[in-house]
Amino acid sequence: MRLIALALATLLLMIQYPLWLGKGGWLRVWELDKQVSQVQSHNEGLKDRNSKLESEVEDLKTGTGAVEERARFELGMIKKDEIFVQILDAGTASQASAPVTPQAAGNVPKPIKENAAR
Repeated sequence: MRLIALALATLLLMIQYPLWLGKGGWLRVWELDKQVSQVQSHNEGLKDRNSKLESEVEDLKTGTGAVEERARFELGMIKKDEIFVQILDAGTASQASAPVTPQAAGNVPKPIKENAAR
């Protein structure tokens, strides 16, 4: 009787080994599931980024508002008959030894000259 119980216990352990540690075992499945969830979260981030880029491209194709915004903020352009005013923070102004004019800053476009014929 004792020999039969020992044989059954051994068979039970032999059956459990591939279930836990084999090629398609629970540990491998758990590891792959974790990798899948990481890739899915990365894909969601990329989908969000793609949708933002797609809406920006569509806005640039159809409207003038996005083009104007880019021209103003990235290129420092202003419209005709507009006045450019630059406001410095109090901490920035106290650190500078000399006052900074918009032309000396280097990143501000020179004003558009008016036509004398007007």
